[in-house]
Amino acid sequence: MARQPDRDLAGDGPAPGMTPRAPGPRASGPHAPRQGGPIPGAERSDDPYLPEHGNGGYQVLHYDLTLDYRIVSNRLAGRAVITARADQPLSRFTLDLGRLRVQDVRVGGRPARFSQRPGKLRITPALAVVDHFVVEIRYGGKPAPIPGRWGDIGWDELTDGVLVASQPIGAPSWFPCNDRPGDKAAFRVTLTAASAYAVVVTGDLVSRSRGAGTTTWVYDRPEPTAPYLMSVQIGRYELTGLARDGVRQRAAVPPRLRQRFAHDFGRHGEIMATMQRFFGPYPFSEYVVVVTDDDLDDPVEAQGMAVFGRNHVDGRRTHERLVAHELAHQWFGNSLTVADWRHIWLNEGFATYAEWLWSGASGGLPEGAHAARWYAELAVRPSGITVADPGVARMFDPLVYKRGALTLHALRVAAGDEPFFAMLRSWVAEHQHGTVTTAQFRAHAQRFATEPLDGLFTAWLDRAALPPLPR
Repeated sequence: MARQPDRDLAGDGPAPGMTPRAPGPRASGPHAPRQGGPIPGAERSDDPYLPEHGNGGYQVLHYDLTLDYRIVSNRLAGRAVITARADQPLSRFTLDLGRLRVQDVRVGGRPARFSQRPGKLRITPALAVVDHFVVEIRYGGKPAPIPGRWGDIGWDELTDGVLVASQPIGAPSWFPCNDRPGDKAAFRVTLTAASAYAVVVTGDLVSRSRGAGTTTWVYDRPEPTAPYLMSVQIGRYELTGLARDGVRQRAAVPPRLRQRFAHDFGRHGEIMATMQRFFGPYPFSEYVVVVTDDDLDDPVEAQGMAVFGRNHVDGRRTHERLVAHELAHQWFGNSLTVADWRHIWLNEGFATYAEWLWSGASGGLPEGAHAARWYAELAVRPSGITVADPGVARMFDPLVYKRGALTLHALRVAAGDEPFFAMLRSWVAEHQHGTVTTAQFRAHAQRFATEPLDGLFTAWLDRAALPPLPR
């Protein structure tokens, strides 16, 4: 079963009312658009780790997905209307799509030729697409996770329901997309399923209407969102409030787990307030926690949502650090999304350090004690990777998580508490709903330091050897 690799050790213009997206990185290198007349779009992205996921030549602005899902038979019928902006006139372009089969494609309302090969949908419009264009795709079949070096990832059947965990390659398992983290877009998802089940999608619930044995749920995600951060959760859930004050926080929980959940997540309002004190205002309109009635190896991160397994709810708050970790991803990973997967420490190192911050703020071990503990652990282990560029095989290695957090602690010690937290809040505010890189963070941090930080960053991020722990 696919798991989140978050381990310990229709028209010619943009969709009406769409929130403007933050610009992502434009294609570069051998797949960059050439100057001149219409060209074929690149079937690879400029992500050095996962170039087969993502496509060049255009940027998506909005996805409008209409889905009908039959739980018992695991059948999905879908219609995707994708509004995009061409980097220059394109004679053809591609989208990422898994095993689902396409029945019809239209570009600008006109039928278009298309073909499928594993993982890709190639589209040749009647006329070269220019500037903004709209693609309508009808597709369907039995959705299944996409195999990868991290296991099977994407749309996954639970014992009684569905879980979608898409990081980093699972989004094409359920909709056609430009599957690279830097191509963020707005979403609208309409999903119809049996009325006995609750449907929770990343986004704000717009409407819910009952039919003959089915219910149609409509969710809107106006903030720019990477495809891998879109998620669908379907189960026999009870929908309940999670915290009463501040940011709207909700939960979807199996009724039999409600009592244990109420205890284990009883401090969630405090965790949210603590994260906002450290990082600035919560970047979305609400936060939703889903607890599946299956075990999960690790929690699942999505935009405005986190998904936990029943094994993470034991009535003893055993996994509260993971609650803090997943919430922190709403700032680091979701609002601020890595431009490509080389920079994954900007997600995981920051979320790991948030665990330590919550521990210190809630009366547990202070951050310095966590730093000392993990420094001692890493000092006796071979490294072999650099945090700023760990390589695709090890981008979810625990070393990236823990050493990334140690990098932040070293920066905090060097800068002092007040400049450090001012830097974090400014980092979040200046790049809200955008994409980020390690080079950008280094330059940003230097603005808040009185001494050069090049040596610190080189030692902690660019070299495999473990530098001394600052105190």
